[in-house]
Amino acid sequence: MQRTLIHRVGVLAIWLVILAQPCWPCETTTSATATKDWWQNAQFYQIYPRSFMDSDGDGIGDLNGITSKLEYLKDLGVTAAWLSPIFTSPMVDFGYDISDFFDIQPEYGTLDDFKALIKRAKELDLKIILDFVPNHSSNESIWFKKSVAREKGYEDYYVWHDGKVNSATGAREPPSNWLQAFRGSAWEWNEVRQQYYLHQFAVQQADLNYRNPLVVEQMKRVLRYWLDLGVAGFRCDAVPVLFEIEPDANGQYADEEVSGLTNDTEARNYLKSDLIENRQETIDMAYQWRVVMDDYQRIHGGDTRVLLIETYAPPAYTMQFYGNRSVEGAHLPFNFNLITVPASEGFSASSVKLAVDNWLTNLPSGRTANWVIGNHDQRRVASRYGTANADAMNMLVMILPGASVTYQGEELGMTDGEISWEDTQDPAACNSNSQIYEQFTRDPSRTPFQWTSGTNAGFSTAAKTWLPLAADYQTVNVEMETAAERSHLKIYKSLVELRKSSVTLQNGSTKYSVLGDNVFVVKRYLSGSQSIIYVANLASKGVTVNLYDFDQTLPTHLTLLVRSLQSAKAEGSLFEVTGLSLAAGEALVLSTS
Repeated sequence: MQRTLIHRVGVLAIWLVILAQPCWPCETTTSATATKDWWQNAQFYQIYPRSFMDSDGDGIGDLNGITSKLEYLKDLGVTAAWLSPIFTSPMVDFGYDISDFFDIQPEYGTLDDFKALIKRAKELDLKIILDFVPNHSSNESIWFKKSVAREKGYEDYYVWHDGKVNSATGAREPPSNWLQAFRGSAWEWNEVRQQYYLHQFAVQQADLNYRNPLVVEQMKRVLRYWLDLGVAGFRCDAVPVLFEIEPDANGQYADEEVSGLTNDTEARNYLKSDLIENRQETIDMAYQWRVVMDDYQRIHGGDTRVLLIETYAPPAYTMQFYGNRSVEGAHLPFNFNLITVPASEGFSASSVKLAVDNWLTNLPSGRTANWVIGNHDQRRVASRYGTANADAMNMLVMILPGASVTYQGEELGMTDGEISWEDTQDPAACNSNSQIYEQFTRDPSRTPFQWTSGTNAGFSTAAKTWLPLAADYQTVNVEMETAAERSHLKIYKSLVELRKSSVTLQNGSTKYSVLGDNVFVVKRYLSGSQSIIYVANLASKGVTVNLYDFDQTLPTHLTLLVRSLQSAKAEGSLFEVTGLSLAAGEALVLSTS
């Protein structure tokens, strides 16, 4: 959940500038003899189930819809599909408010449907990863109801507090000034229990108390339950908010300081988040989840079960999730630098380089990088970077070392949908008003997947889909792009094929830099193998570059392997490195062969 990115980009940018080591060009080396596990060069693909494929005509995507399209993922070259939450939920936050962690949301299907999905995925050699939402449950969960009633064993399942009494007015007030991600106080009064409970997100999303060992063990039980059903691992949501500061000696919580970032007193970024995010205890909890993964692997065998962590946090904190010399942590803490840095610095070759610097120069030895350019909480890649740069960014995450993460539709160049206030569904927007909701809404990137040019883009036979379609669905869809001689989809598939077949991309070292004003260039190289060169002009005008200014060891000519959609060059042609002309938005992948 991108609940905190909107207001933390500025703070993150400061950390990025401080911690990214200056290098021009930058170079990282990789051991060519290291045996890679399946996830280390994987193509992860995020499915937002509500918007992927509707099998029963109710306008909402579902599990059987996903199962029916698994062959598309196989053809795309996907290694593992990560599903956003599919568990029983009142759907206040579309699955991130879970009322039963052990069952399927009825509008998505049944446990039998899920088992059928797992079975078909295994037949196609695709792995399924689930979203694990550990920070909170729905306030309709039986756990919460038992905690409200103070039933034995559930008294402290959530973060409860009596609150404060205003000395001047005598009125009861929340325990602290903390603010939630969806605007307003992070505390809600419960009339039955006569206490406040903490909710870092919506009122209906009550924070679990991880200082209670019973909660810790319960959530580990959740992990084991779904592992038993055949999932390949978990992407852990909103992890940095798992713990908050403990009360003082008098049982009181400290207030956060005013951030100075905004005058909107209801917005979370009106205050700092030092007391309620990025606590050290959270790192240890991730280590405990890794033990669950490894123990399961040791007992049951099979492929590695992976742990992926969502964290929008400074590098010094994020990198700790990987583990240390004595403890293993997450296989991949998600790397959002290619989202956060351009958002704060402006999209350019320099900001892209800063994003790459920040991860690779801080990456602990022996750990695997990963690259994310979109998800269900972000505006789409083509809308955020510009349609002309969509191929360039898809190329980049395939060329850089490590794992890649693609959000559904980015392979097509899908753009944001236009969502009116009346059609708005996202609670982050609904908690605002019709004048400002577009600052907060995540709905535009969640519009239905575009399969065809037909009714509802082939997503559903319903009279109305849960969100309106994006306007370009008749030209930007799987059917059209498969039939076209050239398309974003075909370029994406070529990149995946190259990545899987190239030992250089799998095991090679990396060198990268900025040429001129706005050209980003990457070289992947490995002794005894052809080098792969990525060149992207991220400017709005054409430019000619001399690649010898980047690397004087290059041969005089390079062979073009893959080009962006609007490029007029021809694959297989040779191009001189001393005078390579690039149109605005043109991106190329070349080789030294």
